[in-house]
Amino acid sequence: MSTANRSIDLNSDLGEGLGQWLMGDDAALLGIVSSANVACGFHAGDPSTMRRICELATSSAVMVGAHVAYPDLAGFGRRFIDIDPAELRDAVTYQIGALEAIARSVGTRVSYVKPHGALYNTIVHHEAQAAAVVQGVVACGGLPLMGLGGSAVLRLATSAGLRTVTEAFVDRAYNPDGTLVSRRVPGAVLHDVSAIVARTIRMVTERKVIAIEGTEIHLGFESLCVHGDTAEAVAIAGAVRDGLAGAGIALVPFVV
Repeated sequence: MSTANRSIDLNSDLGEGLGQWLMGDDAALLGIVSSANVACGFHAGDPSTMRRICELATSSAVMVGAHVAYPDLAGFGRRFIDIDPAELRDAVTYQIGALEAIARSVGTRVSYVKPHGALYNTIVHHEAQAAAVVQGVVACGGLPLMGLGGSAVLRLATSAGLRTVTEAFVDRAYNPDGTLVSRRVPGAVLHDVSAIVARTIRMVTERKVIAIEGTEIHLGFESLCVHGDTAEAVAIAGAVRDGLAGAGIALVPFVV
């Protein structure tokens, strides 16, 4: 890592409760991360939750992103849906627009878009759904789109003139091809805080990580993600922040 580039963005998926049902400690995470992926009501979240997260993000100087998903509240957006591309396009536009209206009402704005769960993983390879997501973002004025390096969706986003933001995951295992290990596979989600910190520092300083079967792979990214729905989320995010700070690396939102 260049001495001139000693910062990285840290994002987290927030606002993933629904009504009286809460998930994760959003307030604590917003005191740590630099970007917040806010659920837009399709896999989780609701208008009041969206507003609360936007208010907290504004007071914490945290950048707000639209965490768009399949229409899948029952499955938390973690199930593939064979949705018509036109319907997916409109669902993406709808979710961004809803969050943008709420964000503006509390004095902030939506600065980027990040797909969630099964949609995120599907559009790594699924050309039709990837194109639909890009079209949905373009319809909202062309916000930056966050995703996995080498994915179909980022390739198509670049072709459409969108700013793309690649990310890496501090708490997820990788396949040798740089994709994420399925959550159905043991070891896909990481929980050992100290191991995650050491892994993250190497990811940021060397752009390398050990894949699940032991090979070393290279990653390119502008942002790191820590999931907000795991029991250790706050401990992981805080330890990652402190570990990176100890290595001389600050948490700063990526440049929009």
